[in-house]
Amino acid sequence: MRVFRFPVVFALAALAALAQTPAAVTIEEYEPKSTLVVPRTEIKRAKYPFVDVHLHIADRPDELLRTMDSLNMRVMVSSFVRGGVGEPLKKRIESLRAASPDRFVVFGNIDYRGLDEPGYAERAAAQVEQDLRAGSRGLKVWKDFGMMLKDKDGKRVPADDPRFDKVFEVCAKYQAPVLIHTADPKQFWDPIDKYNERWLDLKLHPNRARTGEPSWDTLIAEQHRLFARHPRTIFINAHMGWLAFDLARLGAVLDKLPNVYLDLSATIVELGRQPRAARAFFTRYQDRVLFGKDTWRADEYANYFRTVETADEYFDHERKYQGVWKIYGMDLPDEVLRKLYYRNALRVIPGIPRELFPAN
Repeated sequence: MRVFRFPVVFALAALAALAQTPAAVTIEEYEPKSTLVVPRTEIKRAKYPFVDVHLHIADRPDELLRTMDSLNMRVMVSSFVRGGVGEPLKKRIESLRAASPDRFVVFGNIDYRGLDEPGYAERAAAQVEQDLRAGSRGLKVWKDFGMMLKDKDGKRVPADDPRFDKVFEVCAKYQAPVLIHTADPKQFWDPIDKYNERWLDLKLHPNRARTGEPSWDTLIAEQHRLFARHPRTIFINAHMGWLAFDLARLGAVLDKLPNVYLDLSATIVELGRQPRAARAFFTRYQDRVLFGKDTWRADEYANYFRTVETADEYFDHERKYQGVWKIYGMDLPDEVLRKLYYRNALRVIPGIPRELFPAN
């Protein structure tokens, strides 16, 4: 008697195939667990006391101080994004000084009101000078400067517009550094397609996409001309000048412009995927880079510390959507770390008490 087993075999095969069919997963949901077994260094507190030169928070200063202590942040530079002139600036300075006279430094802004009116350049410079005399220690220039700021006719005002020259001359006079943010990541100007490294970022935040003029290269060129025209003014180029993806080019900028410094805010996603090149850059330009983060999320500092202090491999950066890759520690030497964390800030930013930091 024959026994036909084919239907049973086919049924079992079909069930097995169904069991192995992968579930539909979007790129936003895809979170593979690494099976890589490598050392993992947990760092909650910086190895050396540090200055964060790029933050915007000022609320609840007593709470801020407790969090700063837990991170080993000795001094915070609190900058206005906009509106940091005159009375609002004075109030922030007084509020933070009341909480701690030594732990906070405040940067103000340029007043763009009346930009098209006669005498604007002199008025804007006089306001900055007044604010510096009132206790501001520097100037924060946000990305609207050069990219979004327009005159009364709707024409974009470039970053190297001569109407601002007197402002930067005042900063040079008072040795007040200018923390300047120009443009955005270069990928924001690229086509939003499968080749764009920031595709997920732009999908989740479509308002970040930049099209047409001004181009990224135009904005960066204007910024560099501004730096060159004011050699006596100290500029801290925020976010590594958005050139962390091309460290050779960034090094050439520093070689050409000795008045320019950098902060590393929002760039460990770039630095951490090229740890050997980044370590070489930070070592060569160890007197030119300052620590900064930009966004106030205390839990994210650990990733910054891990990136600059350790040789850890293949770990997450703080925001997956900024780049779907892992990063690696730069393992910076102690001498370089000290300069990054506090020594360079002590040289560049007035008003930071030296006694808060190690003598060496």
